Amino acid sequence: MAVESKHKLAVITGASSGIGFQLARQCVEHDFDVIVCAEDPGIEHAAAQLAALGGVAQPVRADLSTRDGVEALWRVIEAGHRPVDALLLNAGVGLGGAFIDNPLDDELAMIALNCNHMVHLAKRVLPGMIARGQGRVLITGSVVSTTPNPYQAIYGATKAFVMSFGEALRYELKDTGVTVTVLQPGATDTPFFERAGLLDTKVGQSRKDDPAMVARNGFNAMMAGKASVLGGSLRSKVEGWMNEVLPETVKAARTGQISKPHRLKN
Repeated sequence: MAVESKHKLAVITGASSGIGFQLARQCVEHDFDVIVCAEDPGIEHAAAQLAALGGVAQPVRADLSTRDGVEALWRVIEAGHRPVDALLLNAGVGLGGAFIDNPLDDELAMIALNCNHMVHLAKRVLPGMIARGQGRVLITGSVVSTTPNPYQAIYGATKAFVMSFGEALRYELKDTGVTVTVLQPGATDTPFFERAGLLDTKVGQSRKDDPAMVARNGFNAMMAGKASVLGGSLRSKVEGWMNEVLPETVKAARTGQISKPHRLKN
């Protein structure tokens, strides 16, 4: 059933907590209705919090690492009979540890969520945006998208994919009225590090950025149509700038030092 609203519509994935929730909050506070999606049951509570700020917040619980999960979200979007004005592709997971030790199935699921869901949902939503000649896309990448990331080798590779895809897509759409922005956060205070098994690392134990600040920077960059934004603190931005200029071997050594679990250092 179509929802009668004068607000624009934003779709945000990975929105039950962390940066995703704060991105959804930015959307609501700027007069968007939102469809928010995540696999965990916390998405219902997140939607209730967002709805309390005004507008409409519709939760969708789906596993976006699967084709069926993405299609389930798309069916909800289609059922509303409303154009998607902003698509925020934020869902993602990490996995720390040595590549040789990590379970294959966990790494393949991470690739599916971090990369496949983004491609799949963009393929569904973008044709409508292009037909209308307007739309905003924000993709959550990482400062590690431009550096090798030892002890998060597959996660880092997925974020390199995200960055490359976002930049290429932006160029393809440059004359359509649709913009693509890549958000590159540094270490941010979210459940990511615990879920990824990274608490036993320097980066896991380091000071982290406020997810509300990261989301605000990302939302503003998206609405301004910027190509990318280093969305964290000055410390995180410096890390991102250094990753743009240092040799790959140097960057691999730097990231390996902060991502290597303490248990592997003896």
